[in-house]
Amino acid sequence: MPPVATDSQYDHYLVARQNVADQAATGLTPTSDQRIILIIIGVYIAAILVLWNMPIAKIILAPFKLLTVGLHEFSHAAVGCCTCAKIDSIEIDPDEGGVTRMRGGIQACTLPAGYLGSSLIGAILVMCGFNILASKIASIFLGVCLLFTLWWAKNWLTRAIGVVFIGLMIFLWWLAHGAGLKYFVLFIGVMSSLYCLWDILDDLVFRKAYESDASKFAKVCGGGCMSSRAWGVIWFFISLMFLVVGILIGLAAFKGTCLS
Repeated sequence: MPPVATDSQYDHYLVARQNVADQAATGLTPTSDQRIILIIIGVYIAAILVLWNMPIAKIILAPFKLLTVGLHEFSHAAVGCCTCAKIDSIEIDPDEGGVTRMRGGIQACTLPAGYLGSSLIGAILVMCGFNILASKIASIFLGVCLLFTLWWAKNWLTRAIGVVFIGLMIFLWWLAHGAGLKYFVLFIGVMSSLYCLWDILDDLVFRKAYESDASKFAKVCGGGCMSSRAWGVIWFFISLMFLVVGILIGLAAFKGTCLS
């Protein structure tokens, strides 16, 4: 006969389960420092949304928008390399568009990589923005992404964006022992996540661009199986999930002092 749990064993199980639930709740409960970070994230989101389309003021965001376009194109190229593609070039244009030219690779992987990859990078940066050491590591990762983008760059604007932001991160590392680097990493993470979410809705769901990553992906995946708009909706929720999970991991992983 299988062993029968006694009342005492069942009580121990209930206590253990309650302890696990309490630890999970405590892990996601923000500390006072983390509340400040959450407020800063909220301020960043509000500022970005306000400045996004304001005449003249939107110029402030323009370099950061171009950086996120660069991360989008880098994600295409990185996944292309992982699927044995030959990367010919990456180009960013002043109208906040971009293109990655490659030969070979697996299109079913490289096509969604732009939106999903840049949103994942944004979520990682947001997560690391809860801790100064993690932010420094994230800035190295971001710098490597920009160096590869520079390697593949074929126009002056793409090169300029890479050089300017690599230089800015080096300066922030030097300034006040990198104290400002955390807020920069956090802002770039929020910007990349929001830009990706907005771009998916604007190009793939609301406006439904005639030729887009989603329309090409729909053809690769069987044409009439799902429309490009449907893929856009799926990518939107995946990108949103990345951002939410990034914040939750940041809350759970960095319970020490976040602001120093």
